[in-house]
Amino acid sequence: MSSRSQRESSKTSHCSRKPSFKRAESREQSKSYSRSPKRQSKSNKSRVTSENRTLILFNKPYDTLSQFTDGQGRKTLADYVSVKDVYAAGRLDRDSEGLMVLTNDGLLQAKLTQPNSKSPKTYWVQVDGKPEEEDLEKLRHGVVLKDGPTLPAEVRIIPEPDIWLRNPPVRYRANIPTTWLAITIIEGRNRQVRRMTAHIGYPTLRLIRCSIGQFELGELQPGEWKTLTL
Repeated sequence: MSSRSQRESSKTSHCSRKPSFKRAESREQSKSYSRSPKRQSKSNKSRVTSENRTLILFNKPYDTLSQFTDGQGRKTLADYVSVKDVYAAGRLDRDSEGLMVLTNDGLLQAKLTQPNSKSPKTYWVQVDGKPEEEDLEKLRHGVVLKDGPTLPAEVRIIPEPDIWLRNPPVRYRANIPTTWLAITIIEGRNRQVRRMTAHIGYPTLRLIRCSIGQFELGELQPGEWKTLTL
């Protein structure tokens, strides 16, 4: 196998492992089966079909907002994606990079973002320092942040991913090593992964989302996007 094939295989494996989170049917999901026929008819009428569904995978660059408009002249999704009437299924912070799903399908959007759906999201995270397994075990059991305890996360130390250079680059300090982690969560709080790693004493230097639910970043480069059919 060539060195490039090995890198591509390694890159895929970090994001394609299926999380072991247990999924429990919520009360809201149970209630959905008892809706009246009239309400079901209204919902079906407005539902996006496979013929008119738009689904886009986008690699959000660093220093770009996860929205299409901004009154302050900052970079937005509109600087890269020309497709109209699609919306982000979940957000990424301005200083984070990686996979975003854009769609006109409200049901798909809800499936990927609503807490009850427990849709897994995996991130490549470069942290300052060299955490030990006992440090990572705290994240696996959940830590208490200012807005409450987190659910257990899947956390692994990984080799540095074969990815693009960031502009501007991450700060480099010769006397302090950095470590790459693959972190999978089923929540979506504001800056959650960054706060989790800071809580155990290892601040996040770079964060790249590589998968959301069934969708993966693949070989998309920053600013690139592609359409999919479901």
